[in-house]
Amino acid sequence: MYLPMVVGVDGSESSLGAVDWAADEAALHEVPLRIVHAYRWDRYEGASLARELGKPSGHVTTDDILAVATRRARRHHPDLAVTTEATAEEPEYVLLREARNASAVILGTRGRGELAGLLLGSVSLTVATMADCPVVVTRGDHDDRAAGGGRRGRIVVGVADAPTAAVRFACEEVRRRGAALDAVRAWRCPTHDTVDHPLLAGTPERLHEERAAKELEAALADAPADVRLRRRTAEGPASRVLSAASHEADLLVVGRRRPGQFGHRLGRVAHTLLHHSACPVAVVPDTT
Repeated sequence: MYLPMVVGVDGSESSLGAVDWAADEAALHEVPLRIVHAYRWDRYEGASLARELGKPSGHVTTDDILAVATRRARRHHPDLAVTTEATAEEPEYVLLREARNASAVILGTRGRGELAGLLLGSVSLTVATMADCPVVVTRGDHDDRAAGGGRRGRIVVGVADAPTAAVRFACEEVRRRGAALDAVRAWRCPTHDTVDHPLLAGTPERLHEERAAKELEAALADAPADVRLRRRTAEGPASRVLSAASHEADLLVVGRRRPGQFGHRLGRVAHTLLHHSACPVAVVPDTT
């Protein structure tokens, strides 16, 4: 059974850009695409969809939104299997329910006007935090389509200290796209570390970097041999390091740890990147 890609739409340009991405992904993975619209999303406030339909924006209906999204999905993939769903529920609940039987959920940032590429809506943030499957938020330039390896032909994955679902997801994506993978491990040298510390005989920075390199190797132990892989360690906060790397990537992949005693938590790094990455971000829940 092939689980579909699910994309949430509300008629905004951000969500229609997510449809473009989702259609590419569904075609790459040879799975159906499911387009979902919740009535309780705010009514579309822009002009482009209404202009395409030839009617005032206040007259755009649910059927209009789904019809335009379907046309967008099939623009580059005419044979793609597409289904649609409209429901009068809160979008977070709908999408989290859909995520239980999806290979991935694709969402836009939900920003508007001049800030459309900067703001992250509460729906996208909630779904990225709690979904049972990978969630891609299509930040940055929506012309960076998933098909054909993407514009830059490179994916970046933020690496923890052990093999994770995020690394496996990133490896699968680069193999399907014919792209290259940058595996990045950020490291910090705590300010209290000095050469007088009994465990730090030598330059503290070098020792922290060497430990990061070892952790990176351990995390990539299961990476397929045919993946074009570049290993990189970088000093600095992980959110800053990965945000900088996102400018040269078609997709940035980060992990999300399993729920703990305090429930679902996204993590500071993933939260920051969902707001500031220069390219789409995939948040992958860990299954181990």
